Amino acid sequence: MHSIFASVLGEINISTPNAVAVGRRWLPGTGGALDVRTPIDGSLLASFPQATPADLKPLLAAATSAFLEWRMVPAPVRGEFVRRIGEKLREKKDQLAAVVSWEAGKITQESLGEVQEMIDICDFAVGLSRQLYGLTIASERPRHRLMEQWHPLGPVGVITAFNFPVAVWAWNAMLGLVCGDPIIWKPSHKTPLCALATHAVVMDVLKDMPDVPDGVVSLIVGGNDVGEALAAAPELPLISATGSTRMGRTVGQVVAARLGRSLLELGGNNAMIVAPTADLELAVRSITFAAVGTCGQRCTTLRRLIVHESIAATLLDRLKAVYAKLPIGNPLEPGTLVGPLIDEAAFEAMQSALASARQSGGTVTGGERVLRPGGYVSPALVEIAGDAPIVREETFAPILYVTPYRDLSDAIALHNGVPQGLASAILTNDLREAELFLSPAGSDCGIANVNIGTSGAEIGGAFGGEKATGGGRESGSDAWKVYMRRATNTINYSRDLPLAQGIRFEV
Repeated sequence: MHSIFASVLGEINISTPNAVAVGRRWLPGTGGALDVRTPIDGSLLASFPQATPADLKPLLAAATSAFLEWRMVPAPVRGEFVRRIGEKLREKKDQLAAVVSWEAGKITQESLGEVQEMIDICDFAVGLSRQLYGLTIASERPRHRLMEQWHPLGPVGVITAFNFPVAVWAWNAMLGLVCGDPIIWKPSHKTPLCALATHAVVMDVLKDMPDVPDGVVSLIVGGNDVGEALAAAPELPLISATGSTRMGRTVGQVVAARLGRSLLELGGNNAMIVAPTADLELAVRSITFAAVGTCGQRCTTLRRLIVHESIAATLLDRLKAVYAKLPIGNPLEPGTLVGPLIDEAAFEAMQSALASARQSGGTVTGGERVLRPGGYVSPALVEIAGDAPIVREETFAPILYVTPYRDLSDAIALHNGVPQGLASAILTNDLREAELFLSPAGSDCGIANVNIGTSGAEIGGAFGGEKATGGGRESGSDAWKVYMRRATNTINYSRDLPLAQGIRFEV
């Protein structure tokens, strides 16, 4: 392990990594060794026994037991636990960001931004803890009150992906905790140290809050078999899973078979329409960040650019000029804008997609390996027909397919003509075009933007998409409702028993 990285882990109170944690206790995994390598240069960061499905049993028991107590704790008191987590994250922001950069390969500013997302969602959830509102509804029966309440749902399983190794857990965990639900976290096996570091921060909070049950927050690091066991566990009424569409189909089917709930955040194949009236300076900046940020490994990464034919050549030339001078390299070094792909498999997937694009008549600029060791690539621009088969697929890499259009109706048809439906954008100064894009006849995605890119969502809005993206919603707005169960109540404060719908039943 690099001495600098070991020092960072030490500052978060991690000396020897363990695969399992139940609240304040670390437990070793009983499976084979998990080797964790940094995408920066491929060197070994840590090696420790990972968990097996058998290691999940004590976590399920602890979460089930904790729920009986946690559900009766007043929501504002649960919010105080989350508030303290947010404060501790502020203290350890730089160290956590360093772990994210080392393990996920994000540039420092993006890693700091991800930890800031965790802090922001803590603040959001603390406010939410005093706003879990129900309804009072007019009853048709005299001297009756009809109302709705929201109650804690139960222990929640959270499965996260490598590309946002800490923020997505926080989106789910902070809302779930204030809603009264214990959380069991199964992180990606590609970024387990980010999860261990985050749990170590939460442990510091637990030490000062002895009344919080251990089983309220748990962690298990393992392979797909652990994820499958988590999805199948009847003790977990909700599974929130972030990852590929293929993974989501598997999880969704397993959870549905036991009539549980799934919150699925899956693949995105996001597009932007650039209209003739678009501000080209704004376009170049927004396209570049959306397409190459995180080396194209965001679910909201811009993957398809649909440009009006009158400006397509000009915009493409400007993008090629910017792409040619992008600072690519070690994400820990100041000035770097594009770090590495997560691993060699991601590089191979990128090359396979570019080969398919060429076979479909696409013209590829960039996309080659630029540094060794590590998965450093130059982001690719691909001029290609919008109906090419590869354009319908999501490749988790910095590939931007560029297609011209003539009429806005054709552009919207191209935009919507893919299986995924997460993030979308239009760049235009025409109010009618903007409003059409946001209307029922426009973008079919869960996120639709005007004059900004597809990535960079704020935590205040519900995050998620439609179609093969899974239909789930996390983070802000009323996303909290998925972590609770709704109870409709009728209270009769009369001495009579009138029935609804005017039914008479006299005995």
